[in-house]
Formats: sequence, structure tokens, C-alpha cells
Amino acid sequence: MTHAVEANVLPFPHLLDGDDVDVKIDTLRLVRMVEAMIFASSEPVSEKAIASRLPDEVDVKELIDEIQAAYANRGVNLVRVGDAWAFRTADDLSFLLQKEAVETRKLSKAALEVLAIIGYHQPVTRAEIEEVRGVVTSKGTLDVLMETGWIRMRGRRKTPGRPVTYGTTPEFLDHFGLEQIRDLPGLDELKGAGLLQSQVPATFSVPLPSDDDTLEDDEDPFTLDDVEELGLLTPGGAGDE
Repeated sequence: MTHAVEANVLPFPHLLDGDDVDVKIDTLRLVRMVEAMIFASSEPVSEKAIASRLPDEVDVKELIDEIQAAYANRGVNLVRVGDAWAFRTADDLSFLLQKEAVETRKLSKAALEVLAIIGYHQPVTRAEIEEVRGVVTSKGTLDVLMETGWIRMRGRRKTPGRPVTYGTTPEFLDHFGLEQIRDLPGLDELKGAGLLQSQVPATFSVPLPSDDDTLEDDEDPFTLDDVEELGLLTPGGAGDE
């Protein structure tokens, strides 16, 4: 009788059905713990962070799948943000919150161009950004994008001058509703959205962006001298070039 009451009020009633009640009650407890951790966090929570607070033998992915299924048709959904998880308003209900949204800053055309280039071409240096744009990119434009938290300094290119390489952040994915950087629109999608002319040069292509956060062979990690020179609090953090 107690189980029947709980099944009516809890979001995971199927976990209380069946013969192996004790095991399923324990699974429900773990599911609720994961749900609470993600709900209470102001930022997306990685599976590694979740696992660190649960017993070693627990299958975190299985628990996340349970929560994701339970919230699939609700007002909020559990969504992947890069390699982490967060609760977000269901896509079909986002219009309810539009009046509450406050636009704190409008990015310039130059900043949007630079952000797009970093998204598709990362890791990329300032000189490489300028080569794609065909114009000089001011330091201020990169500073603005780093202040938004959408781009970061990754490392230094193994070329003369050791220029800084830039890439996007989990905050970029979260803001634009992307699970991974590969979800950026391709050529056909850009055309369909009217962001590209219907007729483009035959040689024109949209690069396939990489989701790999690890430094590439032609990148060096930041040293202690770099941290001081660039004003970074931690390697890969925001600072001035």
C-alpha cells in the first residue's frame, strides 16, 4: 500500500513496480540524488562530478537516462550541454519566458563574425581569424567575447611568436542550445536560414567543427610564464592577450 502511494506522487513510478522492490527503491534513491544535484547547480553538471558523489559501482549514465525519460514530456527537460547535464525549459514552452529575458549587450557585427569563425575553425589564432575575415581584428573584440564567457584561450601555437589559440566554452553551447559544437549549422542549414546567398562559389565550404577540447599537436599548453604574461588566473581562463 505504501508503494502504491509513492508511485502516484513520485516522477519515477516504474521504479517501484516489480518483484525486486528493495533494489528498485535503492535505484530510485540514487536517481533522486542525481536529480537534486543537477537541479541545485547553477551550471551544467558533468557525469564525472556526479559520479564523484555516488558509490563507485553506480552507473551514472543509466540514472541520467531514467531522469531524462521521466522529464521528456514535462515543462523542463534534462539536456546535454557539452559533456555535462542541465535542466532547461522545454523548447515548445520557451515563448513563455521571452518577456523575462533581458538583453544586456548586443554584439557588434565584427564580434559575431569572430565568434562564428572561432566556433567553426577552433583552435584558431587571431592572425588566422583575420585571414578568414580579410580585415584586422581588434583586441577589444576578443576581450568582449571572453567577457561573455563564450570563448577562451586554449594554448599557444607552435609557431614563431607562439600566438594564443582560441576556442569556445560550455557556456557557448549552453547559450545557443547546442549539445556539442558539431551541432552548429552546416552549409544547407545556413542557406535555408537565409544566412548565406543561395548561389555561393563552388569552392565554398563550411568546416566541420571539432568537439575535442584537448590540445592539438601544433598547440603548446600554457606555462607559468604564460599565466603571468596573459593575466590568466588558471591556464585556459580568461585574460588579456
